[in-house]
Amino acid sequence: QVQLVESGGGLVQAGGSLRLSCAASGRTFSSCNMGWFRQAPGKERELVAGITWSGASTYYARSVKGRFTISRDNAKNTVYLQMNRLRPEDTAVYYCAADHVPYTVQVVATSELEYDYWGQGTQVTVSS
Repeated sequence: QVQLVESGGGLVQAGGSLRLSCAASGRTFSSCNMGWFRQAPGKERELVAGITWSGASTYYARSVKGRFTISRDNAKNTVYLQMNRLRPEDTAVYYCAADHVPYTVQVVATSELEYDYWGQGTQVTVSS
């Protein structure tokens, strides 16, 4: 079992930065691939960035590549999303999710159906 708590959301002007954190409890965090999803009003939830349990492989949506960076610290049971050069279209609720996988899996799943545990979400609002 993994419990996830996001923090770091807020209101920022376009061009600004935010860093989201997701603190995990439970013994299996280090065997979970992690993802940051977002859902804007009226839109489907989408994977923004993901990282494998070892940190060796990452995934970024085309819309955020070069602006967002995902990282993790397994010693602190925490995954981060550094968001730079934010745009109004980045406004959404951001969710942290965990995909418990065998150690042989080194690819981030892109479907939310693959993720076993979810946080409650944190609002990010980017003003123009």
